[in-house]
Amino acid sequence: MFEDSAIAEVVTPKSRGQEDTQSEKQPPYHVILLDDDAHTYQYVVAMLGELFAHSPPKAYKMAKELDTSGRVIVLTTSKERAEFKRDQIHAYGKDDLLSYCEGSMSATIEPSE
Repeated sequence: MFEDSAIAEVVTPKSRGQEDTQSEKQPPYHVILLDDDAHTYQYVVAMLGELFAHSPPKAYKMAKELDTSGRVIVLTTSKERAEFKRDQIHAYGKDDLLSYCEGSMSATIEPSE
């Protein structure tokens, strides 16, 4: 009996440790919105509210940072969710307030570390 329990203790922590290591290997990812001159603040605020549930003041602050620095982190999450949210930005559509706007904004993802 002692030998069986000793084996169980050796195997169980190793298995758990491997699972923990695998989940730790994937860092969180940033969803980064990229600036352009073909979308209004109103569009950005509306999109961030609809896709990310950001409040209008928070979305406006992000729009100002975007306009100033050319990019803004709009979400940090798992890689799969980041890819999904990036794709939602790409599919959001054009800014109807600007006649020369031809489509959605651009976004990218990158590891947060």
